[in-house]
Amino acid sequence: MNCKICNGVSTVLFSARILNKYDTRYYKCGRCEFIQTEEPHWLEEAYASAITSLDLGLLSRNLVLIPITSALINKGFDPSGKFLDYGGGYGVFTRLMRDQGFDYYRYDIHCENLFAKHFDIADTQDGSKFQLATAFEVFEHLVDPKLELEKMLTMTDSVFFSTELAPAGVSGNKDWWYFMPETGQHIAFYSVKSLTYLASLYQLNFYTNGFNLHLLTKKKFSPLTFRLMTKYKAAKVYNWISNRKKSLLMKDYQQVLKNLQKQD
Repeated sequence: MNCKICNGVSTVLFSARILNKYDTRYYKCGRCEFIQTEEPHWLEEAYASAITSLDLGLLSRNLVLIPITSALINKGFDPSGKFLDYGGGYGVFTRLMRDQGFDYYRYDIHCENLFAKHFDIADTQDGSKFQLATAFEVFEHLVDPKLELEKMLTMTDSVFFSTELAPAGVSGNKDWWYFMPETGQHIAFYSVKSLTYLASLYQLNFYTNGFNLHLLTKKKFSPLTFRLMTKYKAAKVYNWISNRKKSLLMKDYQQVLKNLQKQD
């Protein structure tokens, strides 16, 4: 099987039972160390519920990522610009970032927008690019990472995302909880090598905290600054001393009320 990142030769790493019913092979690339399942024919079943019941960390993850993303924006981007949460699920992150004062919008083809209605990508006011797209716990779901990244890059020049880096020496699903074959949704697993290669394909700079937070961007950052901004406590301190934006909560309330009145 060819690697979906670098097109190198991928060989069978192990097999596991997806959704407790499909015996499936996982392949690892000998060149960039990207791990992928065989072609995922089970995805319609896997996404019968867009957010798996095993994702118990959805809310706590958002609470951690709010100050980190805010600090990264305040440090390296224009805080008055537009931002996109790609694969934004129920809209929790978009709503919380708007509460922080950032003009955030949501995009997700699998999941209903519950918390950021009227602030989907279709609700943006113009066709300009987003300053930054966030894609938290998205990349491990991608059938074709290159094609999906190309889609993101039509909307922005910078993608800040979370996905766990595969541990060195991992050889089976029992070695690493992140494979999660029970859900059938995690089908792509990255190394620093595979993400570096992906960045080089699109002339992007790649930054990582070495664990689970990564940035692909045309901008230049100090790697040390990126690592610092992606530490929860450091990010909170930086946000406290930097200029804080006014919440969009009341402005959004008036906008949603106006939209609803138009529908009557």
